[in-house]
Amino acid sequence: MTAVLRRCRDLVEPALRAAVPRLDEASAAQTAYHLGWVDAAGRPSRGGGKALRPALALLAARACGAEEDVAVPGGVALELVHNFSLVHDDLIDGDTERRHRPTVWSVWGAPAAILAGDAMLALSQEVLLDVPAPAAALLLTRTVRELVGGQVADVAFAGRDGVGVDECLAMAHGKTGTLLGASTEIGAVLAGAPASACAALRNFGEELGLAFQLVDDLLGIWGDPAVTGKPVLADLRERKKSLPVTWAVVHGGDAGRDLAAWLTRPADADDELTLRRGAALVETGGGRAWAGAEARRRLAAAEAALATLAVHLPTTDPATTRARAELVALGRHLADREA
Repeated sequence: MTAVLRRCRDLVEPALRAAVPRLDEASAAQTAYHLGWVDAAGRPSRGGGKALRPALALLAARACGAEEDVAVPGGVALELVHNFSLVHDDLIDGDTERRHRPTVWSVWGAPAAILAGDAMLALSQEVLLDVPAPAAALLLTRTVRELVGGQVADVAFAGRDGVGVDECLAMAHGKTGTLLGASTEIGAVLAGAPASACAALRNFGEELGLAFQLVDDLLGIWGDPAVTGKPVLADLRERKKSLPVTWAVVHGGDAGRDLAAWLTRPADADDELTLRRGAALVETGGGRAWAGAEARRRLAAAEAALATLAVHLPTTDPATTRARAELVALGRHLADREA
């Protein structure tokens, strides 16, 4: 699957590199650093993310019978929106490291991180309106509104007791599912696909997004720091009301009640032994098993939605059929990842 991601990234990255210099000098430098193109001194470096969302857009366009190139502006816009959210999220969470490097705010300060994120968000719309692709731009604007709503809920949960599983799932949909849904839908929109195909691909992306978030939540507790780039038991250290934690508190019986009490402990008193006690309570309360099973269920729902493309857009084109198979394989890869 890495070959597919690399191919799609290689198609999108030149257009992304051409767009970023439109920003003011400071924001462009901080964006280039965050994207892994340069180090903090501006020297070229190798790194950055997997460009998952652009890959979904390009594969979705090909799955609708178009050339992948038509979705490149969408891929650029999605990558800018995703990274705007990461830069702001790092600041909100106080995270000082991402992808094994200092975060933007920890290098340049909070005001710079806010402004660099805002600049990326504005540029995402400019890229789509340059095409012009007003339907795709409107779709992305609505998606950002939903994404921000998910982030607002996530922040609010930190100060609340009694968070329910359904509202935690709704938060995860806004925070993660809506952008992956937009990624596949925007590819279909730019491909000129009919509304029914666009809806099927959005459904695929949204369900895949929930599976992705469930796996991310599992990695936030049980992931290997050497692989994830996060501190050991990071989400418990931050007392995040993640999906496995919330499920264990609500449905975990005695372990859930003990976990709810554990979550009220001051985080500054934590050592690794204390954090492992919290992780054991999540597991005993069934949160780990439920999250894994729910991720698999969401992945199955995503694949079922994608299968309806055979009805909405029948095809005998081998490249289109291959793109649909690659979307399935990419989804399975994301649900079985270690970082």
